[in-house]
Amino acid sequence: MSQAFPLSAIVGQEQLIEALLINAVNPDVGGILIRGERGTAKTTAVRGLASLLAPSPLVELPLGATLDRLVGSLDLKGALAGEHRFEAGLLHKANGGILYVDEVNLLADHLVDALLDAAATGVARVEREAVSVTHEARFILVGTMNVEEGDLRPQLLDRFGLGLEVTTPAEPSVRAEIVRRRLRFEAEPEAFAADWRDAEAALGERLAAARARLGNVRLPERELMRITGACTALGVDGVRGDIVTARAARALAALDGADEVQEEHVRRAAELALFHRRRRDPLQSRAPDDEDRLQRALDDPPPEAPPDDPPDDDPPPGDALAPEKVDAPIAASLPPQTLSLPGRGGGPAGRRSRSAGEDCGAIDSRPAGPGSDDLAIVATLRARLLGAEADHLREHIRAGREGAFLCLVVDASGSMGARRKAARVKGALLELLREAYAKRDRVGVIAFRDAAAEVIVAPGAPLERAAEALRGLPTGGRTPLAGGLMAAENLIRREHSRDSRRRAIAIVLTDGRVTDTDGAVRAAASALGHAADAVHVIDTEDGPVQVGLAGEIARAARGELQKLRAA
Repeated sequence: MSQAFPLSAIVGQEQLIEALLINAVNPDVGGILIRGERGTAKTTAVRGLASLLAPSPLVELPLGATLDRLVGSLDLKGALAGEHRFEAGLLHKANGGILYVDEVNLLADHLVDALLDAAATGVARVEREAVSVTHEARFILVGTMNVEEGDLRPQLLDRFGLGLEVTTPAEPSVRAEIVRRRLRFEAEPEAFAADWRDAEAALGERLAAARARLGNVRLPERELMRITGACTALGVDGVRGDIVTARAARALAALDGADEVQEEHVRRAAELALFHRRRRDPLQSRAPDDEDRLQRALDDPPPEAPPDDPPDDDPPPGDALAPEKVDAPIAASLPPQTLSLPGRGGGPAGRRSRSAGEDCGAIDSRPAGPGSDDLAIVATLRARLLGAEADHLREHIRAGREGAFLCLVVDASGSMGARRKAARVKGALLELLREAYAKRDRVGVIAFRDAAAEVIVAPGAPLERAAEALRGLPTGGRTPLAGGLMAAENLIRREHSRDSRRRAIAIVLTDGRVTDTDGAVRAAASALGHAADAVHVIDTEDGPVQVGLAGEIARAARGELQKLRAA
């Protein structure tokens, strides 16, 4: 095994190390979710902890792992020898150690379900292809993720006890020390480890002492009330956040050699336990005062104190919202069918629509059809062991879901500013972006007004940026509708050349208040219909006199005509 970088030698990631140590002292805290950029010592720290906890295993779950590899299956070598026995999966191998999942938010749903169940119960159950096994699976779950690639399912998010965001240190002197230590380690790993042997031994002794002390650490009533009061003030759903904060505070006290939890332990624990549990709109960047809000919630409330600040998902009242444009978003939504794709696709993993193909997870097997090239070897061997014919073959049954490319084409002309049409469109699109975030869709936004169409949000940009662009989108001028449709066709074709598997939905929101005597709008709509896998035209036209061009666009694009819905 290669030499691990000493945990005590890591610079500039003190909170990450503290979160790891808390879990090492008390695994019941429930693991860690680490958000942040690459190159910030996440993997280095996890491997350093595993080395410090030797012989605890460190098991890494690859992003492309199969369900068989995660939970276990029929032993292939034994089956070839005519024996029916179980081959343990990664959950079994991680028992008593660390299960490390890089890019955990990109895991396929069927793997997430199995991981969720084991993390929640400490037991892994395998019931598939005549394999029925139950075994202990207690591990420290450490996951990393990049929030720009989509969030976790709420069930898995809540299962992580602690959460934090790691960033690159801003101080040049700290960065310089990181570089010095890394270069020295790469040049002479054994000598570098020897230099830090005493520090590692001291950290190991501190961990051992904290584990022995933990059972006797007392949580005073005043600190318990501080925890539950803060969770209430912050609008934390359920009581798991309260419980995890209490467990983490006791672990910190044990690490500090204390027999009783103090206020500082609660404050440090709450930063980690409530980081990913505070209510927050996923389309808003982390507020600068989030940390101040947490610390205020942990303060002792004075007698007859007014209510604490509202939860993060409530907008501030009155003038706090200023400056606002006339067409600020108001609540509205798109019909559900607007975001559906027909049939099954083969795009990258997501949650938008059903997908098929070898990239999807194998959930079962069936007798193979003629010429099948997706044979289920283990299932075939098992069937033959149970008496099937010598020429019997089985193939995988695969199921999954894919992400889509949503191309939003927004009319920002002067006529959209009337009757608050633009405000309703913005409200509907913000709701769509929230869903796209959860479904792992890729989004691009085109706005057309005055004399041209413009890509205001490039595909792949953070959805917070898309939301900001939509909120501040002005209206005015003419309606270059044909140009908007042509820009959407070009954008979809560029995306298709980048990833031909990902299917595209074009969503055009317009009041169609423009003449089309030369047929340019219909021609552009037809071209868009050939480029996209689905086209939905959202007609915002109202009033006593209507042009009706939105319906013509939908027909030319072979798409669907929809209306906005009130929230």
